[in-house]
Amino acid sequence: MNVLDTQDCLVAADDVQDGDVGTVHVVRPSMLEGLDAMVGDAAARFARQAGFAARYGQVLLLPGADGAITSALLGIAEEADGADPFVFGALPDSLPAGPWRVRAPVDVQAGEVALGFCLGAYRMPAFGRDSAPAAPCARLVVDAAGQAAASMARCMNLARSLINTPPNLMGPDDLARAAEEALAPLGADVSVIRGARLTQEFPTVMHVGEGSDRAPCVVEARWHGSTATDTAPLVSLVGKGVCFDTGGYDLKPPSSMLRMKKDMGGAAIMLALARLIMLRDLPVRLELRLGCVENSVSGHAMRPSDVVKTRAGLTVEIGNTDAEGRLVLCDLLHAACERQPDLLVDAATLTGAARVALGPDVPALFSNHDGTAATFVASGMACGDPLWRLPLWPGYRKWLGSPVADMNNISSKPMAGAITAALFLEKFVKTDVRWVHIDTYGWNDSSRPGRPEGGESLGLRATYEAMLKIFNIEDRMHH
Repeated sequence: MNVLDTQDCLVAADDVQDGDVGTVHVVRPSMLEGLDAMVGDAAARFARQAGFAARYGQVLLLPGADGAITSALLGIAEEADGADPFVFGALPDSLPAGPWRVRAPVDVQAGEVALGFCLGAYRMPAFGRDSAPAAPCARLVVDAAGQAAASMARCMNLARSLINTPPNLMGPDDLARAAEEALAPLGADVSVIRGARLTQEFPTVMHVGEGSDRAPCVVEARWHGSTATDTAPLVSLVGKGVCFDTGGYDLKPPSSMLRMKKDMGGAAIMLALARLIMLRDLPVRLELRLGCVENSVSGHAMRPSDVVKTRAGLTVEIGNTDAEGRLVLCDLLHAACERQPDLLVDAATLTGAARVALGPDVPALFSNHDGTAATFVASGMACGDPLWRLPLWPGYRKWLGSPVADMNNISSKPMAGAITAALFLEKFVKTDVRWVHIDTYGWNDSSRPGRPEGGESLGLRATYEAMLKIFNIEDRMHH
């Protein structure tokens, strides 16, 4: 299986004849009175009789005089503060095969339409299942701005496919191989650290992974843009790649284990973001570190009350083997800080507490820099990929105390679990490094327009847009 393969759902405007192209009219509820002028009296009358109310994601096919379907209506929300590309994801499954052009209100960007259309056209890979050739599909006619959105969609869909891959097909080595396949052809220097070197350089990653027959590894990748100088911003990305999480000896109940193939979602999202940065050749220096590991139960697995020494020299008592993600990340963050990055971002499916606080659609954001946090939150709202800041509340640091080590990997209190996990990670980040931690869900619990049930790249677009603003980068492909 090649998770880089994606269905081509776009077609350039120069490659089609206008007479062969259908038209989708995008309608807000406030625009219903002008429907006659938009589609003609007969079609407007048909729409009213069919009950078209321009509800969010509502699609209605309009028959022409000869009965052929050459136009359609799509309902979207009234004007909002930020973008909403996902609503256009309702189109691929609703339109007849062939090329289609979307006519939207002037405040809707062409890239937003193309992105949502591509996300809605995503299909989960057919993991060994007999599959017929792809059926003819609806395709969106796009200009240059629309085509530029395809790289974003493909990277988001890469993250989705990695997360959706069954855990027997996505172990630590498989994730490392996927990283090499995604980045090396774009000029990245990719190395995979294993064995004795891993034990020496990333001891907590090794400690988490010792319980599995599938050995852990760390992916390190370095790249610089074609116009990036030696003093260009250094962006460092870190991802939690726990390919399956049983919880270890603190075993998860079966219902909680069903979706634990997604516990490498942070690594998938950071890998996809790195590929996007490379595809768009941003003028930055880039480093990526992924902790690829499986948290299993065996005679070799870590135990509650173990004490492990981290790369930073701090010792950690294992209060709970199911709090393994922060152990995977702490050595990676310390390694990243040794390079003094201008921006350090990590993503992880880290805590259930973040989901209790914010639900599945809004990742929690933590940062040691107020201005950076504000830029991330504002960027996420503007592009329809929301993040919500939670505090690195100093009063809770003492909850991570241990009588036998420098710290425990879990809190002594049954509260503020997302905050205490972030406070644990903060111990391994230099105070002068601008750091953002994203506690994401990485999953859609049910299907909605543009967001099929399964793996999701929550936080990817927000991070990308924030990075452009922080370093004042003009993304020519994006704009």
